[in-house]
Amino acid sequence: MKYLLLKHYRGGPVPVVDYGSMDQWTPEEVDAHVQYMRDFAARLEQTGEFVDEQALSPEGTFVRYDGEGRPPVTDGPFAETKDLIAGWMIIDVESWDRAVELAGELSAAPGPRGEPIHEWLEVRPLFAERLTVIE
Repeated sequence: MKYLLLKHYRGGPVPVVDYGSMDQWTPEEVDAHVQYMRDFAARLEQTGEFVDEQALSPEGTFVRYDGEGRPPVTDGPFAETKDLIAGWMIIDVESWDRAVELAGELSAAPGPRGEPIHEWLEVRPLFAERLTVIE
């Protein structure tokens, strides 16, 4: 079963410790955090549990269709994904329990002073089959 581990900038439960945003960390603290995630992914590659991961840049916007011949509508009076989602990892594991276990490990990525940040991660199963429309 494949699961999405979703890293949020904000929008999850109240953090255990608020370390602020990464732009407030030292370059060494950011490097250590990123290296932890790279090492985590490399370990999962060795066990065959890694599928893919991406960090997301802060640029972006919401877009929606606004009718034939009209330009798409962008932004709005709401929090944007670019403000909420930092990145994601897809894993392929045997069980929900294993997905939760790995999310807990990833949550321990270091932050300021090398301390685990106790980051909340959202764990969501991917659909096992492609959805189809039946008329």
